[in-house]
Amino acid sequence: MRGLWVPAEGQTKLFLPAIQLRLAGEKRKHYEGRVEVFYNGEWGTVCDDDFSIYAARVVCKELGFVDAESWSPSAKYGRGEGRIWLDNVHCTGGEKSLAHCQSNGFGVSDCKHSEDVGVVCTQKHRRKTLCHAMGLTVQVEDVRIRATYSHRKRIPITDGFLEVKDGGKWRQICNEEWTEMNSRVICGMYGFPGEKRVNTRPYKLLAKRRKKNYWGFSVNCTGNEADLSDCKLGREIELKGNHTCEQGMPVVVSCVPGRAFAPSVSAGFRKAYRVEQPLVRLRGGAMIGEGRVEVLKNGEWGTVCDDNWNIRAATVVCRELGFGSAKEALTGARLGQGMGPVHMNEVECSGFEKSLTECYFNRDALGCSHEEDAAVKCNVPAMGFNKRLRLSGGRNPYEGRVEVLAEKNGALVWGTVCSDSWGTMEAMVVCRQLGLGFASHAFQETYYWQGDASADAVVMSGVRCSGTELTVDQCLHHGKHIECPKGGGRFSAGVSCTQTAPDLVLNAPVVEQTTYLEDRPMYALQCAHEEHCLSSTADKADPTSYRRLLRFSSQIHNNGQSDFRPRAAHHSWIWHECHRHYHSMEVFTHYDLLSLNGTKVAEGHKASFCLEDTHCDEGIQKRYECANFGAQGITVGCSDTYRHDIDCQWIDITDLKPGDYIFQVVINPNYEVAESDYSNNIMKCRSRYDGQRIWTYNCHIGETISL
Repeated sequence: MRGLWVPAEGQTKLFLPAIQLRLAGEKRKHYEGRVEVFYNGEWGTVCDDDFSIYAARVVCKELGFVDAESWSPSAKYGRGEGRIWLDNVHCTGGEKSLAHCQSNGFGVSDCKHSEDVGVVCTQKHRRKTLCHAMGLTVQVEDVRIRATYSHRKRIPITDGFLEVKDGGKWRQICNEEWTEMNSRVICGMYGFPGEKRVNTRPYKLLAKRRKKNYWGFSVNCTGNEADLSDCKLGREIELKGNHTCEQGMPVVVSCVPGRAFAPSVSAGFRKAYRVEQPLVRLRGGAMIGEGRVEVLKNGEWGTVCDDNWNIRAATVVCRELGFGSAKEALTGARLGQGMGPVHMNEVECSGFEKSLTECYFNRDALGCSHEEDAAVKCNVPAMGFNKRLRLSGGRNPYEGRVEVLAEKNGALVWGTVCSDSWGTMEAMVVCRQLGLGFASHAFQETYYWQGDASADAVVMSGVRCSGTELTVDQCLHHGKHIECPKGGGRFSAGVSCTQTAPDLVLNAPVVEQTTYLEDRPMYALQCAHEEHCLSSTADKADPTSYRRLLRFSSQIHNNGQSDFRPRAAHHSWIWHECHRHYHSMEVFTHYDLLSLNGTKVAEGHKASFCLEDTHCDEGIQKRYECANFGAQGITVGCSDTYRHDIDCQWIDITDLKPGDYIFQVVINPNYEVAESDYSNNIMKCRSRYDGQRIWTYNCHIGETISL
């Protein structure tokens, strides 16, 4: 076993080697790239073995960024040269330098440059700078909406006095030259899609009672800016003490929240929104209000090419979906590659469109690939979701026992969640609510995490989530009457979260092009029968009889941002003597034939006896191979192919009557492994069977199908 290089306790500053870091390689932005370390007079790289988001955070902060967005294995930014300085790097995230993290030691590595690690950092924090018409540059430290006392308990805060922080002090802005377009920009910054006129009378009374401290400038926004820093300064205001802004008062703004964030105290608020089929959606994002942009056209979802993609177009998307303005317009498939057609290219928006589909765009997407899929990160309202939920007892902030704040006997108390029915979907909601990204695991036993002893009592049970909820409270769960047969304690629910996740997508054309029928004798199907790959009538079938099998190939691609790995470790894989192989996931896919009304008429299933990289995109190294009990998984950018001629790659249709059917394939049907997007795990086709032949057509990904 290799020893980890650990600085001696109490001697950190004296004995840690001095290093420099840089982001290099084939990259588009200054805040991303291959991690390179300057040590002992030579630049070298870092191996991706055991690297984590915590190590990425240390790298980014050491380089002067606020945080890390993600990290990438397998030399995503190209292979480096020279030494590989660090391997098996373990960071907690709080280290001041990558040199402080545990590792094998400088220069001790068995890696190749095909394993060079890369990171994506958040852009550097900047003070908001507004440009004066005369060329004067003015900086403010922060901006806030200060709610009145009567509104402070309302969530989210939508109304209040606007204040800017300048020179360490909060100051008001005179409303004499304030416009609705200015308010629109402020509301967008705070996660609200729109603004409304406000009744200033009650605010005038409040303003008279408070000492005024005005800022010395007016602001001039056009309304399509994503941030106050994009606006221009108006005239400079002469500060005359209490006589400043004599014809006006401090600016008050009132914002309109999106449907998902409407105040819970206002039931009528929610009813005011008409639910319509969305034309735009976000997919693959780890946090609320971020994701790859997808557009619905002619009944089919497709992506947007990043040519000319900018913050103005991104803001249109964000506002359309009920968020505020965009924090960032992402290019280069930063939040994963989509599938299907590229519907829009060279998008140009004015910033006032109600939908991205109203913007000008080039319908010709020739030359655009899914490597150029556009994405957004939107401003969202401060809802305080993370104040009613916490993880306790974990080794790091991304894992632990789930504890919720619940009302008990008229008081708010912390308690645990019953783990009965607790699974990946519930864990996904927890991680999203806490702003920790995706779920990597859901735990039904948490005895190894010592949570807060005062929070041991179970306060929530029967939790069932669809995965789209913003909070655990929004999931189905028991009311005041807790039902938890196992009790809490060691059986309390737990989670571990991650910033990146895999995303499996089935290649629909491959399925459509490879379907055919085979009549096969029972005596040649004994192993498949043992693995329950035949219909139930095969249990009593004569060994000399034949089964009719609908065969096909399936190619499953990982479009996500991290590798797809079976949840079960090597030692717990199940050996199947008949086929003489291990199953790392007992059910990896479901194969079904459905009637046109959705009733299942024939079925099959596929265990993952071999999850491996059959084919990888150009420049991506294969990592998983099943031979010799090797590691199983599907690398990002690689696909696993199950050929039509292997056992269980079929549906047994021996008892099927002629007619029209729906052929359905579902990947990872039990959500055993967490993914960034489950909506693309299902494929449906139309099928027609005449008793001797079968036709399969109109195969596509998603729930909908043209009948």
